[in-house]
Amino acid sequence: MGEIGMTGEMRTDFECEATGMPAKRWGEAVFKIGDEEIVMEISIEDKVIVALMAGEDAVWKGSLEGLKMLLRGEIKGR
Repeated sequence: MGEIGMTGEMRTDFECEATGMPAKRWGEAVFKIGDEEIVMEISIEDKVIVALMAGEDAVWKGSLEGLKMLLRGEIKGR
């Protein structure tokens, strides 16, 4: 295994927990609700890039700072 660049955690209300999942450059969390899929992907190549996907036609991808600005309402998504 190579150098660890980040770690991931996952918790649910059924008291299931997975912590310390190592990743070198990227990781993703996938949630399936019926036929729908919600995905969050984090990449740490040169800078932190976040991608959020709800199905195939609702996607946002940008920098961590861009995500913070989007959530604070300082920029609008496409």
